[in-house]
Amino acid sequence: MGGLAKGLGVLRTFSRSRPHMTLSEIAARAGLPAATARRCLNTLEELGYVTRNGRQFLLRPRVLEIGAVYLESMDIESLTRTHLEEIARETGDSAALSVLSGTNIVYVARASARTLVRMEAHVGSQLPAYATSMGRVLLAGLAAESLANYFAGAKLEALTHKTATNRAELERLIAETRRNGYSVVDEELAVGVVSLAVPVYDHNGRVVAALNTSSHSRQTSAAELVAGRLATLQRISKAISVEMTNIPGLALSAQV
Repeated sequence: MGGLAKGLGVLRTFSRSRPHMTLSEIAARAGLPAATARRCLNTLEELGYVTRNGRQFLLRPRVLEIGAVYLESMDIESLTRTHLEEIARETGDSAALSVLSGTNIVYVARASARTLVRMEAHVGSQLPAYATSMGRVLLAGLAAESLANYFAGAKLEALTHKTATNRAELERLIAETRRNGYSVVDEELAVGVVSLAVPVYDHNGRVVAALNTSSHSRQTSAAELVAGRLATLQRISKAISVEMTNIPGLALSAQV
């Protein structure tokens, strides 16, 4: 099982900003000796998950099968598609549902009426939780110990000039989110992107997912987003929460 863990660690080193890397880069990012990383890559290549172009390694489409199993087994996208499309239709922007995975949020469903050029996510996209409205909603749903564990492992980097990276400030914002029942983030993840998120609960009242709507800061301000869309998000979140009873495993997947 140790080999499996190392292989999965190698796969996780790839990202949108690093779609192809050398052996030494992968080994460094995975925290593995070069020889171990090479063995993992050779096996992954034999299985069809990785290929190489000269000295560069890159993922193959078969990797999608791993994530697809999660989505298909829980049927999240088909369950929430109508709700997300309703938000997109009413707002003329995008709507998404995400869960917490480690220190990131992972998009599990999405609908869009138009494209946000600077920040276009899709099902399977991962973004740092601390800098997103959905992430802060999910972090607000964690117990104190789990939240402390999150900060112990999170790398708090400035993604724009507005990104909050101070732990005390982020803890204040998360506490504010918990009190208000929503989070609004203005250009902290990407310049030009403003988003609003609310929690989605399971039948025990635990936060298991986050629902959001995003727009361009030239089109609307954070205050206008709250005033114009919060009621819609809360109404649809309640509808999705009722349907979440059909996905019992989601409660576990949403916890750090």
